[in-house]
Amino acid sequence: MWVFGYGSLMWNPGFEYIDRQIATLNGFHRSFCMRSIHHRGTDAHPGLVLALDAAEGACCDGLALKVAADKAESVLDYLRERELISSAYVEAVLPVTLRDGRLVQAVTYVVDADHVQYCGGLALTEQAGIIATAIGGRGPNDEYLHNTADHLHELGISDDDLDWLSLRVKALTEQR
Repeated sequence: MWVFGYGSLMWNPGFEYIDRQIATLNGFHRSFCMRSIHHRGTDAHPGLVLALDAAEGACCDGLALKVAADKAESVLDYLRERELISSAYVEAVLPVTLRDGRLVQAVTYVVDADHVQYCGGLALTEQAGIIATAIGGRGPNDEYLHNTADHLHELGISDDDLDWLSLRVKALTEQR
């Protein structure tokens, strides 16, 4: 079983894997388009987390993590508990292209654009303001952003929006 990670699953998967490959998922882009009321925000002060948002012609580079067959069921249970906490994500098995050219089917979590937590289309400046101040059960929202941006750089994956957000949020938090 392969799992596609595009946010915190890249730097904090929480499960064992036997292979790791940079991969591309077509038809979706990485976006801070989901309000977080559990992990990186609260009901009173929602944060933002990344989700895969469908868009024609879009693509998202991330990590495909291969799970051993005997661990697949327990990893799926873990991922469902972690990712499906509020049903804003939908579990899907989608084709991803590994850097070595292989096409594999990977479990991934995409945003439900009809869910109340969906907030696609927020301006980057608005996203930065939210991320700079929100804190949830797994810590500050800006920590999530910076960890993801840093790990994308380590992997050689470019994401201009995340780079801009990371710089802007650092400036906002330094002002406080």
